[in-house]
Amino acid sequence: MKNPSVDAAGMPAAVRLFAKFETEMSVRPDDIDLYQHVHSTRYLDYVLAARFEQMERCYGMSMQEFSARGLGWYMASATIHYRRPLGWGDRFIVRTWVDRIAENGQGLRVQFELEKLPNKKRVCDGHSDYTLVSLATGRGMVIPDEILSKYTVLQ
Repeated sequence: MKNPSVDAAGMPAAVRLFAKFETEMSVRPDDIDLYQHVHSTRYLDYVLAARFEQMERCYGMSMQEFSARGLGWYMASATIHYRRPLGWGDRFIVRTWVDRIAENGQGLRVQFELEKLPNKKRVCDGHSDYTLVSLATGRGMVIPDEILSKYTVLQ
């Protein structure tokens, strides 16, 4: 079994750096709840949409490519800290980055921040934990080195 504490080159995982990526989005009318601001569940939708776009644009491996390889990312948990609301028509940035690889090598933590434009005030931040799974079995699997290298920038 692969040792998740070292990469393919034998480098310690502790020296891994992960780039931050941004996607600009705007609030749609159907995102608004009865209190006239974005419903709390939509923030995870924004992060997911940004991650899909960033995976293709920034990492060079789209979710369709994961699926074609029989792989998928299952969310294990999510934590959000709300700071201020977004309203109809607001524009915002979703910034995400891989924070760390799970000790068992099967998953990762994605940190995120949303900032309202144009003032760049923090709307919310948090993280989600994902497990890489085989779509055929639904079981977790160690992240292959070729995928890990797409997410990792070594010092």
